Amino acid sequence: MAEFASYVICTSPRSGSTLLCQLLAATGVSGNPASYFHKPSVADWASALGLSPAASAPEKDMLADIVQAALAKGRRETGIFGLRLQRHSFDFFARKLAVLHPEPATDLQRFEMTFGRTAFIHLTRLDKVEQAVSCAMANQTGLWHRASDGTELERVSPPRPPVYDGREIREHHDRFLSFDREWTRWFDAEGIEPLRITYETLAADPVGTLRGLLAELGLNREAVAGVTPTVAKLADRTNHDWATRFRADLRSAAHEAERHPH
Repeated sequence: MAEFASYVICTSPRSGSTLLCQLLAATGVSGNPASYFHKPSVADWASALGLSPAASAPEKDMLADIVQAALAKGRRETGIFGLRLQRHSFDFFARKLAVLHPEPATDLQRFEMTFGRTAFIHLTRLDKVEQAVSCAMANQTGLWHRASDGTELERVSPPRPPVYDGREIREHHDRFLSFDREWTRWFDAEGIEPLRITYETLAADPVGTLRGLLAELGLNREAVAGVTPTVAKLADRTNHDWATRFRADLRSAAHEAERHPH
């Protein structure tokens, strides 16, 4: 029997969450985690889950139907619900939970009224430079995920060659640092001690990381038998070159700031 009714992967883009979701779904015991509440739009949530609520329906009723549809899809008859929640999606999602359950005083209480006893997994990437480069590369090329057999899993725009843009990478870099701080502040405010996983650990030993996570969730660790990653790492020589160049840019900016302090 699982110790939790649900788990939430609290993360940010390019942190390995697609790989982690694939691994968890493949076990057959840990639900079907995905971003069921990704866009800041109740209508988009409903559409993605195959619902067509009446325009005149009260928002609270619409949200209740959406949650029930997400629970069914995210459990996949395993008894535990899995959710991936990107930090940039969090604030809107939390506000809608407050519409659905206005009585509780805290976000954590609303999560548990909605999803039952919930485990929170903080999946982060330690190397923010590589994370920022990965995001810039995906935005420019349009390719976000590739399968281990080389086929494309997710493309959002036609292919185009990437061009180094230090300003774009810096924006991603600073945003990802901010996302980590925001998650940490929220965990502290809610009294949550999350399960912690890094991209680096997951990438180095995906099955071992999965086995440990199943144990933390009170699930059968032996369910990892036969599970293999089907999401490939996209980083190539260009990523490496951009990261090296951007680190030099950061050092140069820091040196200038020391020479000319405000």
